[in-house]
Amino acid sequence: MDASWEEFGWERLGHGVGRRRLPVWDATVALVCGPDGVLLCDTGSSLREAAGVRGQAQALLGRRVTHIALSHPHFDHVLGTAAFAGTQVFAAVGMTDLLRRGADELRDDAVRHGLPAHDAAESADVLVAPHHEVSAEWTLDLGGGREVLLANVGPGHSGHDLAVFVPAAPSSPGSPAIVFCGDLVEESGEPQAGPDAFPGHWPAALDRLLELGGEDALYVPGHGAVVDAAFVRAQRDALAARFGVS
Repeated sequence: MDASWEEFGWERLGHGVGRRRLPVWDATVALVCGPDGVLLCDTGSSLREAAGVRGQAQALLGRRVTHIALSHPHFDHVLGTAAFAGTQVFAAVGMTDLLRRGADELRDDAVRHGLPAHDAAESADVLVAPHHEVSAEWTLDLGGGREVLLANVGPGHSGHDLAVFVPAAPSSPGSPAIVFCGDLVEESGEPQAGPDAFPGHWPAALDRLLELGGEDALYVPGHGAVVDAAFVRAQRDALAARFGVS
């Protein structure tokens, strides 16, 4: 399995863990694999984009995605969810109601950012609201000792920021712990603070990410290259200065 990630255009991050940077908006999607389950982190900007991710995942792993974790409620991270039928979808508390009420707003935002209107409408019409909401932490057991921690670390970039912490694989000594940060961390551009951001809480959310991963983890931004703890700490300090937060 691990030898094939690059053949499919994915970046291998650790044993049974890989991610892909999707085109156009450079959004991250990621897979975490255990013997009994496969977790997908975020689902892309449309059904069309997600269908490509689904096909790659099945070709790469030989089985289907069983769980989805949505990092936050922006179109480029959630509009593809319906392409993964039969999965259990997790998100931060409040996301279920937000997505049920906000499909039209997501569609319009996607079109404003350049997604073709047909793709945006098709994806929003079948938008999947989360089945499970995480108020603090939730541990997913993917089998074989592979447990993944879903942590509600926001608000910050949005009102509903969920991080995914993947401890080092027990079967692969020396493999790194990995934190999927969503858009709380961005590497390919400045962190974006839209109308649903909570600037005063954002630095504290990054502190929580650092607590989860520690100094030696890999930190995977919602957009951009994988970074280390020093990068996250520097971005935290820059955001604190930008928003006047201690």
